[in-house]
Amino acid sequence: MAVPVAFFALFFAYPVTAIVGRGLKVGGDWQFARIGEVLSRPDILGVLWFTTWQALASTALTLLIALPGAYVLARFDFPGKQLLRAVVTVPFVLPTVVVGTAFLALLGRGGLLDELWGVRLDTTVWAILLAHVFFNYAVVVRTVGGLWSQLDPRQEEAARVLGAGRFAAFRRVTLPALTPAVAAAALMVFLFTFTSFGVVQILGGPAYSTLEVEIYRQTAQLLDLPTAAVLTLVQFAAVGGILAVHAATVRRRERALKLVDPAQTSRRPRGAGPWALLGGVLLTALLLILLPLGVLVERSFDGPGGYGFGYYQALQSVGAGGSSTFLVPPLEAVGNSLRYALVATLIALAVGGLAAAALTRRAGRLVRGFDALLMLPLGVSAVTVGFGFLITLDEPPLDLRTSWILVPLAQALVGVPFVVRTMLPVLRAVDDRLREAAAVLGASPLRAWREVDLPLVRRAVLVAAGFAFAVSLGEFGATVFIARPDNPTLPVAVARLLGRSGELNYGQAMALSTILMLVCAVSLLLLERIRTDRSGEF
Repeated sequence: MAVPVAFFALFFAYPVTAIVGRGLKVGGDWQFARIGEVLSRPDILGVLWFTTWQALASTALTLLIALPGAYVLARFDFPGKQLLRAVVTVPFVLPTVVVGTAFLALLGRGGLLDELWGVRLDTTVWAILLAHVFFNYAVVVRTVGGLWSQLDPRQEEAARVLGAGRFAAFRRVTLPALTPAVAAAALMVFLFTFTSFGVVQILGGPAYSTLEVEIYRQTAQLLDLPTAAVLTLVQFAAVGGILAVHAATVRRRERALKLVDPAQTSRRPRGAGPWALLGGVLLTALLLILLPLGVLVERSFDGPGGYGFGYYQALQSVGAGGSSTFLVPPLEAVGNSLRYALVATLIALAVGGLAAAALTRRAGRLVRGFDALLMLPLGVSAVTVGFGFLITLDEPPLDLRTSWILVPLAQALVGVPFVVRTMLPVLRAVDDRLREAAAVLGASPLRAWREVDLPLVRRAVLVAAGFAFAVSLGEFGATVFIARPDNPTLPVAVARLLGRSGELNYGQAMALSTILMLVCAVSLLLLERIRTDRSGEF
């Protein structure tokens, strides 16, 4: 546990504590009265209210739309099932900047709806809710569907034989078994939407602001650190509560259910109803997932002189069309992002692998608390972490403010939880007697790990690396503060282009978003090919 604890203490707890302390301290004294002052302001209360209700609405809408997809992928066997599974998972690994850009191309000014019917939904709450459903659809499908595929269907069939109708059998037998998984998925969706930043920043406009967006505005634009510090504490407390409830839900799920092989529960659809349900899920995937991404790609080729590669070619030069958005050609952001993401993946694998090993070998309250700590970077303000990096890591021996390693370190913070969550179940499944037998035969602990554990967890390591690479590639909240102007990442480059007026900047943003989407999609498809057959959730 030493290395993971040191990593999180130095690159997570220290920056966050420092930025909060700088906001709440005056002359070395804590000014806790500021918390009440900030939380009593009408504008802050409005931000808190909007953050909460849009997260609740996004969660409810996601469950409503995604649960049929979870059922189809869990119970039906049909051609193209693996492709559909990969397609619905693509949005989850896409950077929020790409998601916002895709829906901007669909719903915004000059978008598809604007051209066809003169309807614009950008700067409305509907655009935010739809983008959140798009982003979190896979969370429900993979989490609930993974469990649903392993529930023994004979229990529901027995209820039907005893006279229960289809709905009554589902409500009394299947739904109680699924409730922990549904609750876990709902909590994760609520967490992601409660801390939403890129989507709201791009689609919401000045009228809508979540806690994360407000922290960014107070920090970067208004330089009001006291308000930002209070909002960070509020978000920290809310995320801690959500993660505590999520942990309790997962523990209940693990000990309450008896599962079967998913191959025993899947069948071909029979009858008009199942085929109609399958068709509805396919139509949902087409309209909700493929249409925004397709419009994004189409806009990247639709130049002033007709379709072509004009926007992509403009990415190779600085100041194309009179733009001074970048000090280097925007296309260099592709290479920067790939290099940063590779280094961040290696860091995340090292730290997350050690953390997963520690959680496997030990038990107790301390280790369970450490497990919860590993999840905090997913919910605590990335904006606070990024700004905290700038004000804390600026003195020897850790004067990293001008170093390139700062970006991979920030990206690794969000990659570690995915590594732990992917590797932990597999490591726990390794029989301790295999390690003991290797030790009896004279193997050292390192050799036993290399020859016993590693062959069994190799696929899990590759899957963890894929997730860490994808989320590192798309990290935006912290990177927007620490990426140097001459070394921007892809999400930062897209945000800069969208922040400037002009058709050329808009087209280049679409082109860069398309490149970023393709890189993430390729990473996911490779991950799907190597993931274990029994992997039912993230």
